[in-house]
Amino acid sequence: MTGPRETALPLPAPRGTDEKDLRHAFAEFATGVTVVTVGGSSARGMTANSFSSVSLHPPLLLVCVHNDAVMRRALHPARHFGVSVLSAGQAAVARHFADNSRPVGLQQFDAVGWSPGAATSVPLIDGALARFECEKWRAYDGGDHTILVGAVVGWSRSPGLDPESGRDEATEDALLYFRGRFREHGLRAQEPSR
Repeated sequence: MTGPRETALPLPAPRGTDEKDLRHAFAEFATGVTVVTVGGSSARGMTANSFSSVSLHPPLLLVCVHNDAVMRRALHPARHFGVSVLSAGQAAVARHFADNSRPVGLQQFDAVGWSPGAATSVPLIDGALARFECEKWRAYDGGDHTILVGAVVGWSRSPGLDPESGRDEATEDALLYFRGRFREHGLRAQEPSR
């Protein structure tokens, strides 16, 4: 899919890259952890840390999926997908959806708490800090990954930082991924800057 403001720039000539060293360099960036899901006859879940908000107007987010992943094949015919942002206590959920030996289809969700999204019925992980339902909007070539942009059609979130008072009401922190490992210890909010 192409958009009106897309510009393809030429890639720089590749230099001798040590792929393992590059992977370790990328791992120095701590990320949150999500589970991306599709429902229907190709129901599938996948742990992903390549997630970002894109736009509020219109509401857009993106996830990156490896081109060889089973999830990419499940996403292809799907019109909708879900993203659940995992809490610090959900490392087992992240490991489950990263395990290639888990059951296929809707059975893979039997090991975790989940519920269908109100807008699209995609599976969403219970206890997640935030849960998004998306309609596929654009897909872009990202080298060995596909960058999938979704138009957010529904969302929910757990209690957290109250933007009015700045008070942190969260009972759970986010699950982090740093240096190739899940990190369950949380980050407490600093006093908001005024």
